[in-house]
Amino acid sequence: MNEKILDKIKFTKRNDNENLSIVGPVKLPIKQGDFEATFQWYSWQAVDGQLTKEKMIEQLPQMNLAFGQQSSVLVYGDFANADDAIVRMHSICHTGDIFGSQRCDCGYQLHESMKMIVEHGCGAIFYLADHEGRGIGLFSKSLAYLLQEDGMDTVEANHELGFKDDTRSYEDAIKVLQVLREKPVTLITNNPHKLEALKSYGLTVVEHIPLWGGATASNRFYLETKVKKAGHILGNGGVDNEERSILHDDRP
Repeated sequence: MNEKILDKIKFTKRNDNENLSIVGPVKLPIKQGDFEATFQWYSWQAVDGQLTKEKMIEQLPQMNLAFGQQSSVLVYGDFANADDAIVRMHSICHTGDIFGSQRCDCGYQLHESMKMIVEHGCGAIFYLADHEGRGIGLFSKSLAYLLQEDGMDTVEANHELGFKDDTRSYEDAIKVLQVLREKPVTLITNNPHKLEALKSYGLTVVEHIPLWGGATASNRFYLETKVKKAGHILGNGGVDNEERSILHDDRP
């Protein structure tokens, strides 16, 4: 068994029967337009608590991981030891992050968070793969989008399909964060409910930084709903006058 691989694997207890297997760091150079930076990348997966590292690797071909999704985290700077680190818990958005969809602000928030962390000098972006559509999954999200095209907002559409407003769990992400860093962090978020949820899972946080921007005529109603129904704080983090006028226009 390759010792380099084994040295890059850490186990942390998930529950009585499972561990989280955390792999990394892997050097990951990133380029997006004029922005370039090299991050340290980690991924994690729940595994049987009785497995050794060697046995887990032997079983990889039978685990069918390509049919599920695994979360990961991009780390920048001396994340374990720096006194001040900023963290973004980013829910996967297939349409916004990959395709650049203008129906939401997710892609904007992901890429801006990377820039903020590099400018700050230390931080991490947790990319949470089971959070699509606030936890309803990509297929259900496509149905929710059709309902939104018929006049519902994002919360109403999820309810119509039988889901709660938000079914996301941060428990595994917090366990991974605690392996990578013991000191408190500052969270990048506009959502006070998300901040409280993360605290309930054990996040040690000193404050939060709002991240607003990327408002367009296409995502105006979506952003308004996040403010009015999900309690998001419309801070001054990047909202210019044009975006404010978009957010305060009447719904078409």
